[in-house]
Amino acid sequence: MGEVVYKIHNPVLLHEVIHYLAPHPQGVYLDATVGDGGHAAAICKHLGDEGFLLGIDRDKEALQRAGHNLKEYAGKFKLVKADFSQMKEIVSIQGLKHVDGILMDLGVSSLQIDRPERGFSYQQEGPLDMRMDYDLPETAEEIVNNRSKEELAAIFKKYGEERWAKKIASYIENYRKEQRIQNSEEMVQIIKSAIPAKYRQKGGHPAKRCFQALRIEVNRELEELKEALNQSVEILKTRGKICVISYHSLEDRMVKQYFQSESSQCNCPPGLPVCVCEKKGRLKVLTKKPVKPSEEEIKSNPRAKSARLRVAQKEKGGE
Repeated sequence: MGEVVYKIHNPVLLHEVIHYLAPHPQGVYLDATVGDGGHAAAICKHLGDEGFLLGIDRDKEALQRAGHNLKEYAGKFKLVKADFSQMKEIVSIQGLKHVDGILMDLGVSSLQIDRPERGFSYQQEGPLDMRMDYDLPETAEEIVNNRSKEELAAIFKKYGEERWAKKIASYIENYRKEQRIQNSEEMVQIIKSAIPAKYRQKGGHPAKRCFQALRIEVNRELEELKEALNQSVEILKTRGKICVISYHSLEDRMVKQYFQSESSQCNCPPGLPVCVCEKKGRLKVLTKKPVKPSEEEIKSNPRAKSARLRVAQKEKGGE
């Protein structure tokens, strides 16, 4: 699987995350997508002897890197291989009831993208894998070769918002009649062939949306996010913060809608003279608009350009 690289890549929106999370020396924090440990290291710097950070990641290679990068904070953290949709269970197993803050940095890490053998990149040739966790049952190669034309079109449309979803799916179907699609380069060429030439020049790389869609499908990212958001509120202490960094509109929309739903005070149908549902919002949204990276950060880390940070605070019923 290649050599494990022990290097912390620039954590996106680091200063903004620490500002909102405001870690304190005795606090207990959950980094639900710990990756290389960049954000986790910044949190650990604020922890005293009684402070603790629990890091979760589904990628065992990322956990190896994080463990190395956090070694100076030994005794203040623990790393666990798990999906972030398992956070409530993992927190409980560690003997914790609630946490003071939660961070979820969604998307693919730079090292996952930069290693062709992981199959995430449409700019480097590699196997069509795309699994963040090698224990997942289905690769992107299996999806593009085994799913029906209609299923593939639906995936590209739903998760990639791809205008040419049906045409690309048809080209895939025709291609695999002759031979199996085996690598990212083949997939890129099929996508390029399906999109009319004048449209290939717009909206970035022509394969970007389909690769995003396949990655989301392989890793069940939106289903995992929905479950993780639901669990996050349950394990937060009162006045605890949840910070979520997303990188595409589907994730950001889901986070925004969840925060809005959990902060609303009434779900009664319009027109009722008084509230009968007695709903009380559990969250207070701290970022009316998503926080975006500065021009300086984008210049030093171009991959941060699409990042959006949303933050909410638990108001009631945390303990």
